[in-house]
Amino acid sequence: MPIDRDVLIPGPWRHRDLSANGARFHVAEAGEGPLVLMLHGFPQMWWQWRHQLADLPGHGFRAVAPDLRGYGASDKPPRGYDVYTLAADIAGMIRALGERDCVLVGHDWGGLLAWAVATFHPEVVSKLVILSMPHPLRLRAQIAVDPRGQLRSSGYVFAFQAPWAAERALVKDDAARVGRLLHEWGGFEAVGADAERVYRDAMQIPNVAYCSLEYYRWAVRSVVRPDGYRFAKRMQQPVDAPTLQLHGAADRCLLVRTALGSGRYVRGVYEWRVLDGVGHFPAEEVPDLVTGEIVRWAKGG
Repeated sequence: MPIDRDVLIPGPWRHRDLSANGARFHVAEAGEGPLVLMLHGFPQMWWQWRHQLADLPGHGFRAVAPDLRGYGASDKPPRGYDVYTLAADIAGMIRALGERDCVLVGHDWGGLLAWAVATFHPEVVSKLVILSMPHPLRLRAQIAVDPRGQLRSSGYVFAFQAPWAAERALVKDDAARVGRLLHEWGGFEAVGADAERVYRDAMQIPNVAYCSLEYYRWAVRSVVRPDGYRFAKRMQQPVDAPTLQLHGAADRCLLVRTALGSGRYVRGVYEWRVLDGVGHFPAEEVPDLVTGEIVRWAKGG
């Protein structure tokens, strides 16, 4: 069975642990300069940013990719998977890295957290780059009004609500479900079998399946609870950080028409770009393009 240290993949980066918000987080780090903090999505981990970790230092940046709470080699506590706690994790990481603020980059769930951090903790975000994630309020609205589109594409989210059974299904047959999701969401064929193997192994680390699904369980269950109502109210506050939003035209997980319109929640400078021929995983499908866009936005847009 895979264990935590199996995700400490060697490369032109260094691995270390940080303490933030009462938990321990593993990060991969490379380079010196202004901080670019990159948040991964589901069902991945820090390694999805391997290309950017290798390339951003050459452009004068300090690139850091953590394992989020419950993933990889970070702590896996039984609770704390609400967006308030997760956003506080990220703000705490930035301080633990010795920085006042950063260029915050997020993909998929990491993108949702990046939206939340820029809203809840605006002082720590100098620039924002969102990949493959609509603004949370836009996503919620489209699930409700687009039953043949985003609601259908979000069927996996509702399947994840079943306790115990969903975890077992995720890791069954050598985490075959992880591989199917990677390909169903579009574009992962360009990434390759070796990457799929890494993510399937990482999901089989003890407690990762449970922790990763708790993100989705909070997102659904909170809709009818006071904490979800407060979240929706707080997310109505516009983002002040200059925001670049990149979305793959072939994304079958989070549809382009769902993400389109997220700019209404940004008060600062905003740029929207659709990536033709790209699916749900742009940082790995078209890594040079994504690195170039991060650099462009970080250096002034």
